[in-house]
Amino acid sequence: MPVMNYLNQCIFEHGAIGQLAKTLKGQGVARPFIVTDQGIKAAGLLDKLLGALETDPAHIFDETVPNPTETQAVQGAALYKDSGADGIIALGGGSSMDNAKMIGLLASHDGACETYAGLVGGARLIGKIPPLIAIPTTSGTGSEVSVGAILIMENGRKETFVSPNLIPAVAICDPDLTLGLPAHLTAATGMDAVTHCIEAVLTPAINPPAEGVGYEGASRALRDGWLKRAVADGSDPEARWNMMMASYEGALAFVKGLGSVHALSHAAGRLHEKKLHHGTLNAVFLPHLLRENEGAADAKYERLRYALGLQPDANLGDAIAKLNSEIGIPENLAAMGLEASDGDGIVEYALADLAHRGNAKELTQADYERIYTTALG
Repeated sequence: MPVMNYLNQCIFEHGAIGQLAKTLKGQGVARPFIVTDQGIKAAGLLDKLLGALETDPAHIFDETVPNPTETQAVQGAALYKDSGADGIIALGGGSSMDNAKMIGLLASHDGACETYAGLVGGARLIGKIPPLIAIPTTSGTGSEVSVGAILIMENGRKETFVSPNLIPAVAICDPDLTLGLPAHLTAATGMDAVTHCIEAVLTPAINPPAEGVGYEGASRALRDGWLKRAVADGSDPEARWNMMMASYEGALAFVKGLGSVHALSHAAGRLHEKKLHHGTLNAVFLPHLLRENEGAADAKYERLRYALGLQPDANLGDAIAKLNSEIGIPENLAAMGLEASDGDGIVEYALADLAHRGNAKELTQADYERIYTTALG
C-alpha cells in the first residue's frame, strides 16, 4: 500500500487500520489516549479501532462535540495527564482530530489556551506535542495532515491554532471507515474538501506545489466525478478511496492558506445551538465568494474551470451552486436555520478570523454583510 511522506507519513489504503499497532510501536506509544465521539462509537468504528490495538488504551475520551471547545480540550488534557498516556489516537472527523491536537498541546504546554492562537502570534510558542496518530472517518476536513486546529473558545470566538508541530505524526487513511457515511454527510464533507482545494488555489500566498495539489484534488472530486459517485452510492469502495484522497489533497493544499469562505463558516460554526455542519456551511458560502472574487485571479479561475471540467466561459459560482443542488446541499443559510439577526455576529467574527486575511481580494465589513444577506436567501 502507498506510504507517502509529505507533511507527515500517511498510510493510505483499504484496511489500513490494520497497521495501527505497528504504527504505535514505531512512535514509541504503549499507552494510547483515544479521542473520538459518540457517533463514531455508535457506528462501531471505535470497536474496529480497539480490535486493531495490541494493548489496552490508557483512556477513551468519546465525548467530543461538533466544533470542539476549549473547555473540552482542557478537560481532555487533564485526563491525558492523569491516565499516564504516552500518545494519542484521534478517530473521527475534523472535530475529533482538532480536539486531539489541542489536548496534546495543552497536556504538554503551560499557560492559557489562547496564548497559542494564530492571531496573537502563538504559533511560535507551540513546541512538540505527544505522538498523534490520526484516523479520519470522513472525507472532508483533512485534519489528519493539516498544520491547524480550530476551537471555540470560552470567550465565544472560534480560534485557529497553526503550527507544523500540530501535524499528526502519522495519518492512517482507511476508506473502508467511510463506507457507512450517509449521503448528506458524504456531500457535506466532500464539499469541505472541494472548498479547501479551491480556496487554497485562490489565496494570494505563493506556494506552487501546494497550489498544484489543490487543482488536482478539485479535479479528482469534480471533473473525475468521484464526489457525485460517492453520494449516489456510499458503498462504492473506489469512490470512497478517491474522495478520501481528495480530502487528503485538500489539506496538503491549504498549507498555502484559506479565504473568506472559511472565515464565514468558522464564524457561523461558533453558534453551537444551531448545530451547523462546517462542510455544509462551506458549500453554501462557496458560490457567493467565487462570484465576489471574480476578476481578482483570472488565470487561476481559468485553470479552475478546466480542473472542474467546465466550459471556458462558465461561471464558477453558478457551477458550484448547481452541484450543491444535485448532491443535496441546502439551498441557502436560512434552510440551515440561520436568520438575519445572526448576521452581525457572524460578520464580526469573520473579520477577526485568520482565514479572512487569505482571501483572493480584500473584503470589508460591508462586503461581508452583503454576502451574508445574499447567502441567507
